[in-house]
Amino acid sequence: QVQLVESGGGLVQAGGSLRLSCAASGRTFSSYAMGWFRQAPGKEREFVATITWSGGNTYYADSVKGRFTISRDSAKNTVYLQMNSLKPEDTAVYYCAAAPGVTSSIRYYTQRNVYHYWGQGTQVTVSS
Repeated sequence: QVQLVESGGGLVQAGGSLRLSCAASGRTFSSYAMGWFRQAPGKEREFVATITWSGGNTYYADSVKGRFTISRDSAKNTVYLQMNSLKPEDTAVYYCAAAPGVTSSIRYYTQRNVYHYWGQGTQVTVSS
């Protein structure tokens, strides 16, 4: 059974930092692209960041570029999202997801519907 389990969410003041982790189990994800998405109350789930299976290519939403960093440790089957300079508008449930690595075009993995596996989400709340 494939599982993606997020951790590291919480409450932080604006300007602070959090590091989210996503531990994958049930199969080897070395050939999968991994992504982070988020969903705020009353809004659609939106793309945040993605990283290719090799870890050599990343892509970010404009809203988080320069503040968030996605990385992965393939040996541990874990992907991370380092979030710095957090803003109240970053408040959301954050989800990690895995997509089969069918293309090296990183922008392909900004689409929610290409992801086959999803975690249960972790809440991030940024107070002003």
